Amino acid sequence: MNSPVQIPFKSFITIDRQSITAVYLQIASQIINAIQRGYLVPGTKLPGSRSLANTLEVHRNTVVSSYEELQAQGWINMLPNKGSFVAGTREDKPQKIKSFSANNLAHYPQRTGFVFKKDNLLDYPINQSNNNWAFTDGVPDVRLSQIEQLSKWYSANLKRKSNRKHLGYSQGAGSEYFKENLANFLNLSRGLHISKNNIMITRGIEMGIYIATEILIEPRDVVLIGELSYFATNMIFQKAGATLISVRMDQEGIDVDAVRQLCETTKIRMLYLTPHHHYPTTVTLSAARRIELLNLSAQYGFIIMEDDYDYDFHYNSSPILPLASADSQGMVVYIGSFCKSLAPGFRTGFIVAPEELIRELHKFLGIIDQQGDVLMEGVLGEMIEEGEIHRHLKKASKIYQQRRDHFSGLLRNQLNPYIQFDLPTGGLAIWTQWDSKLNLMRISKECQKQDLYLPTPLLYQSKAITAMRLGFGNFNDQELEIVVDKLATAVKKSL
Repeated sequence: MNSPVQIPFKSFITIDRQSITAVYLQIASQIINAIQRGYLVPGTKLPGSRSLANTLEVHRNTVVSSYEELQAQGWINMLPNKGSFVAGTREDKPQKIKSFSANNLAHYPQRTGFVFKKDNLLDYPINQSNNNWAFTDGVPDVRLSQIEQLSKWYSANLKRKSNRKHLGYSQGAGSEYFKENLANFLNLSRGLHISKNNIMITRGIEMGIYIATEILIEPRDVVLIGELSYFATNMIFQKAGATLISVRMDQEGIDVDAVRQLCETTKIRMLYLTPHHHYPTTVTLSAARRIELLNLSAQYGFIIMEDDYDYDFHYNSSPILPLASADSQGMVVYIGSFCKSLAPGFRTGFIVAPEELIRELHKFLGIIDQQGDVLMEGVLGEMIEEGEIHRHLKKASKIYQQRRDHFSGLLRNQLNPYIQFDLPTGGLAIWTQWDSKLNLMRISKECQKQDLYLPTPLLYQSKAITAMRLGFGNFNDQELEIVVDKLATAVKKSL
């Protein structure tokens, strides 16, 4: 049996007297760690409480409490007149204590001890950067959010006794109050004709697309997408085993004639669209083509998944209503978020579809998001009912329109020889096309030197296209001047 004198306890037991965890529990947990990793083997005799107390410079009663905790959990056996021993089966020959250090004990395995499936399809193309400035693909400015008002509403909802029942599991159903108000909001703002039974609440657009894909797509189903499309959605479809076919785009959106030709030769299961502002090009699908697509969908039986990721932001006139507003055959699954103009933590997503599909989608939601966030949904419901969301969107849209105009002016003034773009009618990003002689990856690297992050997913370069999707919503006017100046400098240095 090993002598407790040989064990360098102080090398692997570190006491933090500022921690909220009691000292005796700190000692017990670190001894357990040593036992689990095989450094204190079964049958090892531990030093007496007085001896270990002297070694660790703690009171003897603290060690006594640690030993009692270890015995209660079954890690050691305390034998009268013999001492305390690490629990476990003793072998005929005593086991040797492994050499160890505090670093070894604190080390967590870098690799699994088992084999598992790795999927390259889900390699999200996002780079890491420590730059102080960064372009996005079009995210809102959280500084415009009414954080104080939102906090008051959230606190009031949390304190309300009638809401305490919502703190339990809800089977992913979400807040009925929010769904009722959201249905009213969508009916007024998007021309829909729905009730709360046509809505399922999600944590965001991507989650809604993932759940709908799991229910609607089988391996080898054919899904049509724009020739440039949202990469995250493409990954979801491919993960489900779908066959993706890209369809050419023009200034009126997706080419409906090309869709019709594919329908005549191929069984199409789904068409995925971002018709309000196509991602990434920001082109709006024309009203005439919307009607044609609805007719084709009813004729050939394919689903239209309509992703309305930034419907709330339109500047020049009233937006064209979504396809879902004119769907009379139940062919459109409408997915969006409420409300993108708020901070991400206050944002939630939704799916609108015929009631029978919503019931089926809820089964899947009950597995991955059983609880939901009914308190936050209550806050958002109040924002709709009190009319606050309308006032906020109206104010935010004016600010974003001003930023769009300022950004476009800066791009034309400083990058005119290299860049072309059409002013988007809405959204928080501009689709810019560049001189094909430019190397966008080289520009991105030069931007890094200018303390500006230009993520790879925003760059589109091939033999046919040289373009960037540049978000402006998260910058104020002064910040836009700084980032455009940095971008212009990087472009010139890349030549």
